[in-house]
Amino acid sequence: MTTPPLAIEPADVLAWFLPDRRPVRLEPLTQGNINDTWRIEMGRHQYVILQRLHAKVFSNAAAVMANIRILTEHLSQVNDPDVTFFRLVRNPEGQDHYVDTTGHCWRLLTYIDNSRTLARITTGKQARSIGELLGRFHRLTSALDPRTLADPLPDFHITPRYLEHYDQLSAGWNPTDDREQFCRDFIETVRPTASLLEDSRNRLSHRVIHGDPKAANFLFAQDEDRAISLIDFDTVKPGLLLHDLGDCLRSCCNSRGERQSTPEETDFHPQLFETLMSGYLHHAHDLLTAGDRELLIPATALISFELGLRFFTDHLEGDQYFKTTRRGENLYRALVQFHLHRSISSQQNTLEKQLQCLLSKHDASPT
Repeated sequence: MTTPPLAIEPADVLAWFLPDRRPVRLEPLTQGNINDTWRIEMGRHQYVILQRLHAKVFSNAAAVMANIRILTEHLSQVNDPDVTFFRLVRNPEGQDHYVDTTGHCWRLLTYIDNSRTLARITTGKQARSIGELLGRFHRLTSALDPRTLADPLPDFHITPRYLEHYDQLSAGWNPTDDREQFCRDFIETVRPTASLLEDSRNRLSHRVIHGDPKAANFLFAQDEDRAISLIDFDTVKPGLLLHDLGDCLRSCCNSRGERQSTPEETDFHPQLFETLMSGYLHHAHDLLTAGDRELLIPATALISFELGLRFFTDHLEGDQYFKTTRRGENLYRALVQFHLHRSISSQQNTLEKQLQCLLSKHDASPT
């Protein structure tokens, strides 16, 4: 996806939010797959984050912002000294977002200082800390009624919908190389599992979910392997707990990371899985239903397949959704996720045993 031209400059939007302030420096941040983000220095060691949502992806920006408003206001009332969440910055008239003439929504966020992001998780300490923070997030939002949130992305994480879109797009299409052929064959092999979560909804935990708790959306303390924040609330919505856990596990337990040039070497690391789940269960053990426990491993594999399917479909559409720097990048992303699905599925028995052992320990512990 080519980034659309700016109809308005970031400095102009900043002046709309903070008319009496002048920025010292604007620094583009490039790690996101969808939105455009700038870190803006307002003074010595004073920063804010400016973001522009992509209009094609988030066509209902008002619903996205309403969800973020509800969530951040809820989180601001919860006292947890180990976690910090961003807040929305309002302009003098009390408005927290601006829509430009091209339909792109802009917002300004508080900056979480002394933090860093990790491209991939490499240690058990990092994995456990992410598990603990996701468990805290689910615990902190457990009192928030999901019905208070809109669903700005109704088909998000509904795997059969992505498969339907792929089928429509690929009708009459033929692969041009071995990589595309692999993806088509893999999709046909995994296709029968696409409705796993939809068919089991009555046995699963429904709640407020983050929607995209991948490794890059956790902020770590600058000088230690301790996760201190969870960012990017655009996909917050009512959903399944397994949507979050599956997405977090498939991202954080991919020992080689998601940006790599050898997809066939992608590996789901069982030790990272064990330590991440240990951290999660420490805070949110009782949120898992029997159905969640039973389907956690297959759900993690399914979310990997789902993301790979989305990347591959975007590749076929000419990279319209996810940001790319070169043609073929979404194809490689798809290959990584499909090989990750293979790795998870090949280790399912081992992972199930690890999970049962962890659950037994928490079940036996006094509440």
